[in-house]
Amino acid sequence: MNKQQLAAKIWQSANAMRSKIEANEYKDYILGFIFYKFLSDSEEQFLLKNQMERKDFAAVLVEDDRDLVTFVQGDLGYFIEYKHLYSTWLASGADFNVGDVRDALSAFERNISPTHKALFGGIFNTLQTGLSNLGRNATEQTKAIRELLKLIRDIPMDGRQGYDVLGFIYEYLISNFAANAGKKAGEFYTPHEVSLLMSRIIAKHLAGRSEIQIYDPTSGSGSLLLNIGQAVAHRLGDPDRIKYYPRRFIGECRRCGRRVGESAPDLAG
Repeated sequence: MNKQQLAAKIWQSANAMRSKIEANEYKDYILGFIFYKFLSDSEEQFLLKNQMERKDFAAVLVEDDRDLVTFVQGDLGYFIEYKHLYSTWLASGADFNVGDVRDALSAFERNISPTHKALFGGIFNTLQTGLSNLGRNATEQTKAIRELLKLIRDIPMDGRQGYDVLGFIYEYLISNFAANAGKKAGEFYTPHEVSLLMSRIIAKHLAGRSEIQIYDPTSGSGSLLLNIGQAVAHRLGDPDRIKYYPRRFIGECRRCGRRVGESAPDLAG
């Protein structure tokens, strides 16, 4: 699926939610479900690579099997039970309902490895709390979610597209539906074209260095970091000589209500 086809698919998904939620909230639902699909598909691929057959998933992928849970968590950092897999939602047909999503997101939070809590903890909170906005009752919410799941089921998550699929989706949603949403809070979206130009200028400036460290204190989606990295790697010829330092989100200050991130690393050392 090329970028034009993916953009059309995202537009269809956004159009399906028109009149249900504000346009600047589309990304919270579309990206939330797409990322859950990515995690779910990743677990399935991991299990298949480890000699488990798909026909055995239903009987084996259960939360009560703590050995299997620990095994999967050890590689992925999380565990998703069979009944909560994205593919299971699709296969459920008319039996699927919004409650399945609520249960799945709660179970995901519960089955995050302790070593990955900082990475995955609370990642679906916005999606979880916003499900009730997709309809006046459970029937309407279920219908809206079912349509969305079908629309995004063909979005590739196998890493073979030649571009950052999740990053492209995020940028597309921001630029088309939420570019002005964060301005009152001092948050601004950098257009993709500007990001590419900045990356090429920086890469040229850094030519000749043996190792590159890139820090972005307001990393957002991380696309600027990745674009700079790709531009620099093209000149260096070795992407392993590049170190990335995005501002990592820690949490929310209970006193001021603002998000707090870690301080910048010492790039001089």
